[in-house]
Amino acid sequence: MILASVKMFCRRGLAPSWRLAAARKGPDWQPRRGHRLTPADDELYQKTMLKVLERDSSSMMFIDSYTSRGFTINGDKVVGPCAIIPRAILQWNVGSYQDITKESLVLFRLLEPRIEILVLGVGDKVERLEPGVLKFMRECGIAVEVQDTPNACATFNFLTSERRATAAALIPPRAGRALM
Repeated sequence: MILASVKMFCRRGLAPSWRLAAARKGPDWQPRRGHRLTPADDELYQKTMLKVLERDSSSMMFIDSYTSRGFTINGDKVVGPCAIIPRAILQWNVGSYQDITKESLVLFRLLEPRIEILVLGVGDKVERLEPGVLKFMRECGIAVEVQDTPNACATFNFLTSERRATAAALIPPRAGRALM
């Protein structure tokens, strides 16, 4: 049958070379590859090298501990309420959650580059802030997380470790302890 089709192609003037080549190949024929698919013997046991392109920034702020008097941030003691912004620690002029107003949070709106999340630690327990204050921050695209201070410290550390653009405004709790 193959020879009959070859004769038919030859009569029409077509080259039957591709048909004959396919007919000569056996059932276990595989195409030849010019490149290797597996590593050579000398490539199997070489060391893998890793180069760190960006080291952890020493300017990242982490809260080490807190007391009723203040906070320890990257080994530095801060007395009283504080605002932690990227690369800086500032005294925050509030006494309790009732002192948190639009004016006390305007600093966080002015930061450039903008922060994504502001973590507010309001003392021993979570207190409700005025809705206008939270709306003021949402208008410029800053999410506000209001928590008790121990949880706010942990949340800030977590977000910072994920390299999120975050800031914290913290009021010391009455009973202090170290973070673990």
